[in-house]
Amino acid sequence: MSVAVTIEGLRAELGGTEVLHGIDLDVRPGEFVTLLGPSGSGKTTTLNVVAGFIQQSAGTVSFDAVRIDALPPFRRDLGFVFQNYALFPHLSVGENIAFPLRARRLTRADRSRLVAEVLELVDLGAMAERRVRSLSGGQQQRVALARALVFKPRVLLLDEPLAALDKSLREAMQGELKRIQHEVGVTTIAVTHDQTEAMTMSDRVGVMRDGVFEQVATPSELYRRPTSLFVAKFLGEANLLKVDAQGYIAALDLSLEGGPGIAVIRPEDVAIAAVNGRGSAGQARIDQVDYQGWRYRIVCESESTRERMTVSAPPDIDGSLIERGRLVSPTVSSASHVHILADSG
Repeated sequence: MSVAVTIEGLRAELGGTEVLHGIDLDVRPGEFVTLLGPSGSGKTTTLNVVAGFIQQSAGTVSFDAVRIDALPPFRRDLGFVFQNYALFPHLSVGENIAFPLRARRLTRADRSRLVAEVLELVDLGAMAERRVRSLSGGQQQRVALARALVFKPRVLLLDEPLAALDKSLREAMQGELKRIQHEVGVTTIAVTHDQTEAMTMSDRVGVMRDGVFEQVATPSELYRRPTSLFVAKFLGEANLLKVDAQGYIAALDLSLEGGPGIAVIRPEDVAIAAVNGRGSAGQARIDQVDYQGWRYRIVCESESTRERMTVSAPPDIDGSLIERGRLVSPTVSSASHVHILADSG
């Protein structure tokens, strides 16, 4: 398997404090990998080390098996889209995009051709003469992306590229950004704190915590088969229920293979039914009901274990079944929806 970006044993310090603790990551050619984690997890520092803005204290960074540690940022052949876009407000759209081409001393004809090509790619073909300050946030984001791609870099780095956009525009741009990246085929490493953004755009996601990777996997693997409770809790909602040594989950009155440990079950994989009449085993009392348009979010508490569970119910569910204070029987339709973890941290 060929590798476009290799990070090995990477350590870095900020203000005398080590914030990266020997991380490793391989990114394949054309892959879109997103670094996701809470504030202070080390994701932005990792991106800045790859870019050359921060010098690591140990470890290596390589592009196509060639170490680039000693190269300054402008010689690393990478495009960078900053969170605030860093556009020149006094220049036109075309002049902003052509800036890295002028630095590379391309002819005016070549600059014009490449600018026109990348403007079409980002659906701004008629805006080369517009001033940046006259553009919307989404259009400015496209200009920043076009400027990062116009010289055909080996690697594209994205630092919270959609953070400045409002929710609806951000959601629309997630698909657009992935489309453009796929069409160009550029190897991409992004940083975000937005879980939906990472899951939507990425081929793989690296979840970071305290300067290390908790797990690097596809979005579906992270969601369905997290390797730690931190990942399970960080990505969306998760029901975390105790499993005894015999594989019994008391809160659901369910026996499975595996245990002891913690069962990870997503809210959409839990249904509620009328009580089964077998006493308190597997029964729960509804404590909260929230209507969210596309679903009811129901929080209930096990009568036997006092563990709390979240259920995602369809909007057409019988309203009498989900009244606050009612006893119900939570059920899981398939054992494949239950992922058991041995750890507890």
